[in-house]
Amino acid sequence: MRRSLLFIPANNPAMLQNAEVFESDAVIFDLEDAVSPTEKDSARQLLSCFLEANPKLPCEVIVRINGMDTDLYQQDLEKILSNKIDAIMLPKARVQDLKKLNEILDNYDFDIAIVPIIELAISLLEVNEIAAERRVNGILLGAEDLTSDLEVERTKAGDEIFYARSKVALACSAYKIDAIDTPFTDVTDNVGLAKDIQTAKTLAMKAKAAIHPNQIELINELFAPSQKLIEWATRVLIAKDEALKNGIGVFSLDGKMVDKPVYERAIKIIEKAKKFKVI
Repeated sequence: MRRSLLFIPANNPAMLQNAEVFESDAVIFDLEDAVSPTEKDSARQLLSCFLEANPKLPCEVIVRINGMDTDLYQQDLEKILSNKIDAIMLPKARVQDLKKLNEILDNYDFDIAIVPIIELAISLLEVNEIAAERRVNGILLGAEDLTSDLEVERTKAGDEIFYARSKVALACSAYKIDAIDTPFTDVTDNVGLAKDIQTAKTLAMKAKAAIHPNQIELINELFAPSQKLIEWATRVLIAKDEALKNGIGVFSLDGKMVDKPVYERAIKIIEKAKKFKVI
């Protein structure tokens, strides 16, 4: 259960040292796009030393490795796999890649999850199978690479990724894992970020990746249950208890019927509110 995931270049010592103060639910130490080819070795070494020298961070620790279509991912895994890592983020994920990564991780005693990134048209076609793969506990939509693969313009409005967002969110909902929305790349536009989040939430995205720490506060606020929603959910649970005492299964609240799906939604809202410490 996540709201925010912050990308941190693995070759940036200052950001590594400040990883735990950014207040994101997860940090993604990036060995892929954020690191130039000439700095891959030094980035691995720096990240490995940082993880070894520091206690387990209070947030989830994810490492984005290089793609399995390269000869770099094996060096990444050999250098950084440890009990300090919660998940591996796999770029340009394919079903065949996930199966191979699962087999590699089986050789280690660490309990490590996988967060695939959907960045290719073919990956989007495979997303249902990807969501069903073992170890996968969330899927990130990578809109920049996906729109490049589709040869369409990436816009702030995001109309071009409507289908991709919907398909990823549906697959994740079906398999009860996190649907993580693509980063909003204009780090100076909080109004645009808020609008983008609302669009993503409408399509059932449950979290969002960020490329700048300044985006975390707004992402956390908007992906957490609102006070209005928490109050409604609390009233549903109270009304449900009263109905059970009176032997009533289906009841009404504010003139609207409350049945099992509504009750279960109220439970999830309260669980999220407690998880994210907004109640």
